[in-house]
Amino acid sequence: MEGIGWFAFLIIGLIAGWIAEKVMSRNHGLLTNLIVGVIGAYLGAFLFSLVGLGTTGGFIGALIVATLGAILLLWIVGKIRGA
Repeated sequence: MEGIGWFAFLIIGLIAGWIAEKVMSRNHGLLTNLIVGVIGAYLGAFLFSLVGLGTTGGFIGALIVATLGAILLLWIVGKIRGA
């Protein structure tokens, strides 16, 4: 998530967590969405770098990567919990 500041990173994390919550039909609070989105952003960036894709595209590109990472994170947590 290069090229964006901390505030933008938190906003991206919050939006990504909220989108992931809706896609995965979960019901979390604001803080949980922020945490899921921020962890998802790191997870998404890591996975995109593994397959040779960068996180270019500014705010929208970072939001897409973070959202995909957050969805994957919620899916993994759901599998672990058995939900």
